[in-house]
Amino acid sequence: MSVARDGHDVVGDLVTRARAGEARAIARLISLVEDASPSLREVSERLTPHTGHAQIVGITGSPGVGKSTSTSALVSALRKQDKRVGVLAIDPSSPFTGGALLGDRVRMQSHATDPDVFIRSMASRGHLGGLAWATPQALRVLDAAGFDVVLVETVGVGQSEVDIAGLADTSVVMLAPGMGDGIQAAKAGILEIADVYVVNKADRDGAHEVVRDLRSMLSLGAQPGQWRAPIVLTVAQTGEGVEGLVDAIAKHREALERTGALAVRRSRRARDEVEAIAVTALRQRLGGGYGQAGLDLLAAEVAGGRLDPYAAADRLLDAL
Repeated sequence: MSVARDGHDVVGDLVTRARAGEARAIARLISLVEDASPSLREVSERLTPHTGHAQIVGITGSPGVGKSTSTSALVSALRKQDKRVGVLAIDPSSPFTGGALLGDRVRMQSHATDPDVFIRSMASRGHLGGLAWATPQALRVLDAAGFDVVLVETVGVGQSEVDIAGLADTSVVMLAPGMGDGIQAAKAGILEIADVYVVNKADRDGAHEVVRDLRSMLSLGAQPGQWRAPIVLTVAQTGEGVEGLVDAIAKHREALERTGALAVRRSRRARDEVEAIAVTALRQRLGGGYGQAGLDLLAAEVAGGRLDPYAAADRLLDAL
């Protein structure tokens, strides 16, 4: 319940304050999301009418390519355009507390006092896609709070980074010399999700070889009439090339709007979120209706060859 004993509408008050840009209210709403609060359904209901405006940009790539430094540089460039910026840094879960490691926020301290920048580290909690399960709902909070751009920086775990493509309007894939050539990046399964490629640390030897390998691979899959992902060279540490990255992201947004692809991407994102919520609810109902012990018995039957998995699944569903 959102209404306290004194009649105060707690969730409504939080949403109003968040809409006014109050960082503490925004942080509290995201905490309710992360903790799967009983108020989560009402939080979502109150926020949804205010969403659909923020541009969601995913930033991914292997560990060590400079994602956090690049994210910080991007925030600086976007602030020069007077845009309000939210950042979700999806960190590896702490092995001790399950919470988020705060390395990203340490690296972004230069923005800590800017009231138009909100930075939040979220634990991936072992989720294979590098994205916290609560990320879609946290994005809704930042969108409703009026941020123009939300940057989602992921852990950098290789092939499962493709999850970012399902959340972002624009996916930025980062590479760097010395981190493996373009062929290795292709094997990692992340090149095909990129809307914009960034070769960071472009002042180092081997940067132009990475660009050459990228262009060679991209030419193999080029389709006429489709968006051709640009390759941007940056040195995030000094800010060199970052304005070119901002420009590339803006051009991709324009192309999405012009072709109607933005609405398609957002509809797909909503579909995936609805499905995930429904599957989670179904699992909870199955657990309540059949029980863990019953599920273990079914599993033993399947493992022992006495029951096929489809029949076992039917029994689970019958328990509903």
